[in-house]
Amino acid sequence: MKNLLFMALLLLPGFIFAQTKEELIAQVKANPKSIESLKTIQRVGGYYPDYNELNGLFKGLDKSVRKSKEGKAFAYYLKRLEESSVGKKAPAITQLTPEGEPFSLSDLRGKYVLIDFWASWCPDCRRENPNLVKTYAQFKDKNFEILGVSFDRKMEDWVRAIETDKLTWKHISDLQAWQNAAGTLYGVRSIPQNILVDPNGIIIARNLHGEALDAKLREVL
Repeated sequence: MKNLLFMALLLLPGFIFAQTKEELIAQVKANPKSIESLKTIQRVGGYYPDYNELNGLFKGLDKSVRKSKEGKAFAYYLKRLEESSVGKKAPAITQLTPEGEPFSLSDLRGKYVLIDFWASWCPDCRRENPNLVKTYAQFKDKNFEILGVSFDRKMEDWVRAIETDKLTWKHISDLQAWQNAAGTLYGVRSIPQNILVDPNGIIIARNLHGEALDAKLREVL
């Protein structure tokens, strides 16, 4: 439980110390030889990490930090973020449904698909779910699907949240919480996050919510 709390505090946006993004960037640039700057760069990205921005800050760190164990792990994360950015082919995902059956992103090829990373224990995710329910009702008959990827660890919590929030789209998980393999593949270190994929499997948007998501779907559909 303590490890999970630490991960959440580390990975979620920088509200903890009420620092602005500009202050965080200045802090990184002022401490290029500090391992702690890696955590600060993560906070710069917050819910909406931009590969080019984070990679630029990372490259500005001292070589000793970039070549450290922590630096190499962060470089791996940046590579995953780059490979799941807009314009890239969406990395393949296959995990189990609540019924225990394997289901893949490729099973939805030919449709616009919103890959939604969430969890039953995530308050922001649960607050976002009613918006997704409305979006799905509006567009589900227009070649649009949602694939929920859960960062849950307990099957019963995951299934209960799906039922309670009336999430009637496809759901998968490996029940590995923050170590979810699909989340790692897409560079997801905070939730909720989402990826919009076109019928050819190309990523066309990242982290659209509410009206911004609806507007994008009206545009492409």
